[in-house]
Amino acid sequence: MGAMSIWHWAILAVVALLLFGGRGKLSSIMGDAAKGIKAFREGLKDEDKKDGPSGGVSSLPRTDAEKEDLKN
Repeated sequence: MGAMSIWHWAILAVVALLLFGGRGKLSSIMGDAAKGIKAFREGLKDEDKKDGPSGGVSSLPRTDAEKEDLKN
């Protein structure tokens, strides 16, 4: 028996039909992926604007020990 049986070829054919069959399914899949990436990047930008210029640093008051550590 060879390295590729009839079942391997059948599975490959089904995958190829799913990707390349119909009206531009591959391009629509890639378009959906691009929209998802764009939405993710916009979400990251929105979080940066919400955090403000502090860059995620806590605005809680510092203790005397923390102030001394920052001076050194």
